[in-house]
Amino acid sequence: MNDRPAGAAGIGRDGVGARPVRTGAHATASAAVRYALVPVPRLSLDAVARRSGLHPDLIRRFVALGLVDAERDAAGHLVFDPTAPAVLARIQRLRSGLCLNYASIGLVLDLLDRISLLEAALRGRGTRSETPPWT
Repeated sequence: MNDRPAGAAGIGRDGVGARPVRTGAHATASAAVRYALVPVPRLSLDAVARRSGLHPDLIRRFVALGLVDAERDAAGHLVFDPTAPAVLARIQRLRSGLCLNYASIGLVLDLLDRISLLEAALRGRGTRSETPPWT
């Protein structure tokens, strides 16, 4: 049902659920695959709308733009990860605080996710660079 490319809405960024999850920043074909042993609780569109304070149509638009990850249940209704209200709050903060349009918010979210991955990788290494920080 979803004709958006990988990484867009409907394809979970964090890989929770019954789908296989590849570990690592850039997983290859030989990467380990994890499967959820316990069903992950999902939120309906109405529950996400109540928790975030946003209209359901706006949330559907965010899903169509790829800003929020969602899947379809057996009945065809949108279901969300429990972290969706926090993601929506982050989108609203970027929209109001930086006056960004929704297309640029997608880019900013991707960049922030990449920065978090790089910082986590640096912390995991436990090594410091010989060069002083650029700031």
